[in-house]
Amino acid sequence: MTTAVAKPKPAALSAKKKSKLTWPVVLLLIAFALVLFAAVGAITGNHGLTSSGQIGAALSSAVPIAMAGLGGLWSERAGVVNIGLEGMMVAGTFCGAWGGFLVNPWVGLLAGMAGGALGGLLHALITVTFGVDHIVSGVGINLLVPGICAYMNRIYYKDYVVDGAGANQSPPADSLPTLTVPGLSNWLDGIEQHHWFLVSDVAGIVRGLTTDLSVVTLIAGAFLVASYFVLWRTVFGLRLRSCGENPTAAESLGVNVYKYKYLAVIASGAFAGLGGAYLSLVAAHFYRDGQTQGRGFIGLAAMIFGNWMPGGLAAGAGLFGFTDSLQLRDADSVHVLLLVVAIAMTLLGLWQLYRRKFTAGAISIVVAGGVAAWYATTDAVQRPLIVATPYVITLVVLALASQRLRMPKADGQIYRKGQAK
Repeated sequence: MTTAVAKPKPAALSAKKKSKLTWPVVLLLIAFALVLFAAVGAITGNHGLTSSGQIGAALSSAVPIAMAGLGGLWSERAGVVNIGLEGMMVAGTFCGAWGGFLVNPWVGLLAGMAGGALGGLLHALITVTFGVDHIVSGVGINLLVPGICAYMNRIYYKDYVVDGAGANQSPPADSLPTLTVPGLSNWLDGIEQHHWFLVSDVAGIVRGLTTDLSVVTLIAGAFLVASYFVLWRTVFGLRLRSCGENPTAAESLGVNVYKYKYLAVIASGAFAGLGGAYLSLVAAHFYRDGQTQGRGFIGLAAMIFGNWMPGGLAAGAGLFGFTDSLQLRDADSVHVLLLVVAIAMTLLGLWQLYRRKFTAGAISIVVAGGVAAWYATTDAVQRPLIVATPYVITLVVLALASQRLRMPKADGQIYRKGQAK
């Protein structure tokens, strides 16, 4: 007598066949983006989007976003939502400028990380020990820390009248060193200026990534790589991530859930503090009220875009950093970007139609037509729209990536010790 074998449900089969963003696909997308930017540059005669200046500015804008996102990744992988990253970044800007002014910028970096770590410790105490809702605690930190820093600045620097220092701004600190690959910069500059199709665009990108590179950028990159190995290749990382997936099961196996949550949230604050210190020691050389401009929240968006993974986070930070840096460039480059978006949305719509996703395809093509009409009927993009671009891109990217997200299962849940018993 034969037994009937249950066939897998169609939903299960479709889940197994769900495409993943593999490295070959990522490299193919990067190659496509390079060809698209090169083609638009050749058509319009404006190569500003792939110039070394634009890439350098984008990298500079991406570093604080990436560090805020890395802080969110550590915290949420341990199950603690940290929307207080903005406040921790503010603590990093103030403490970094303070340490840089009193001693030197290297001490300022450490002071910025320490200031952010204190904010993380406060968040851990409120959420882990006292069990307060994570969102409430994060909002409180975002309100409390900037107020404290602004108050301290008004008291501590009110008598300084040099180089713009005063009630709203600290005195300037010394600069941190920058690095340039010897000989490579001048050679690539010559290739970039020839405007050869694709070759000059690649030369401009590589030159922007290897010229006048702040040492803090290298430190931030090292932290991103190290975080992957620590969280996914060590016992410590396995235990920390288990606290964000199933803390009850982790405790039953002997993991001190409170300890790992504390360590993760304190590290989260330290990374956010480093991003803040970058703003007050590299991007500028002083602390000023409102310096972060919402980069802590954009960092969270980059983390979500990256699906709580360091590699995806880096890609998201690069995307948001690129759009953020547009406000520092000429308006003509931003106008050319409209044509890039129109072509990309058209191709995306055709791809969606090919996959029989008719609604998504139709929407993409309609949006592409609207952006193309905007490009054709205008000569420049208004300044307020350029400033708002990073925030609009943040919302659009999160909306498009929402179907692929997989957050830690216990992220944001209140955990009390002894639940495993």
